[in-house]
Amino acid sequence: MWLEILNAINNNINSKFELINYKSVGGGCINQAYQLIGKDKSYFVKLNNPSQMEMFKAEAVGLEEIYQTNTVIVPKPICYGVTKNNSYLVLEYLNLGRGNNQSWLKMGQKLALLHQFKFNKEEEKVSKIEDLKPSFLSKEEEKVSKGRYLEGLTSSSYGNKYGYFGWHINNTIGSTPQINDWCNNWGDFFADKRIGYQLKLANQRGGNFSNSEEIIEKVRQNLANHNPSPSLVHGDLWSGNAGFTDKGEGTIFDPACYYGDREVDIAMTELFGGFPDGFYDGYNQQWALNDGYNQRKNIYNLYHILNHFNLFGGGYESQAQRIIKSFS
Repeated sequence: MWLEILNAINNNINSKFELINYKSVGGGCINQAYQLIGKDKSYFVKLNNPSQMEMFKAEAVGLEEIYQTNTVIVPKPICYGVTKNNSYLVLEYLNLGRGNNQSWLKMGQKLALLHQFKFNKEEEKVSKIEDLKPSFLSKEEEKVSKGRYLEGLTSSSYGNKYGYFGWHINNTIGSTPQINDWCNNWGDFFADKRIGYQLKLANQRGGNFSNSEEIIEKVRQNLANHNPSPSLVHGDLWSGNAGFTDKGEGTIFDPACYYGDREVDIAMTELFGGFPDGFYDGYNQQWALNDGYNQRKNIYNLYHILNHFNLFGGGYESQAQRIIKSFS
């Protein structure tokens, strides 16, 4: 397996990488993770079973799209693929350190810059299409999937130019499928593709959400008069998916990208302990949040609480019910 991954790495970089050692590192509860150690460079590798290659493919494309904005730091994707017993994703290895209040402030500013970023539409559609193409596609895959991937990285034209919400492919939130069908109405998108889908899964899991249609319509009504511009969002931005390099620069990883209301990212940073005040100060200095955010954030975080119920069960159902009651 490691030889296959090593060959894939060397097919996608400019210099030869020689593996000296590897070690298991923290990689969350879904994947196994390793650091591949070379003489003067390391790579971060995620492993899962072969059926999860599409999950890794979507993560790689999402990271590439954020990387192309040159705003907040993300690990650059190198390659992905499948061996006999594993699927894998190889990323640039970032040496993580600690941040201070100034680091958090700058991370907030950089996230706002990501949310404000607009690809140059004419370049994106015509002259720079080759530059935007994922560098980690094999020649064979490029031939087979050319239309899908070129459309993928030009999907920003749907969000930036035409005002659509969604993404060019479905991806995952944790290990749960995330449905990204394009929609030109934010309230409809979030009600149907986010809350509606999670409620469907929750009821299949045995949750007590028999009034799902009523909940979906309440979400739609609460968002009916909110008309945000689509932003490229991380999609799963809690403290476990953010950190700092050894130089103190903010970085985010493990995205669940789509074009949506920027507030979904800020709302999730308030879950599971929240981010320090400096982060929010930096964000608002760059792009102040809109009126009504404090009312909408619970609706946006309902998506993640339902997803946690679908993944882990337990007390997340009662937490979801409390949020639903708060806006019903």
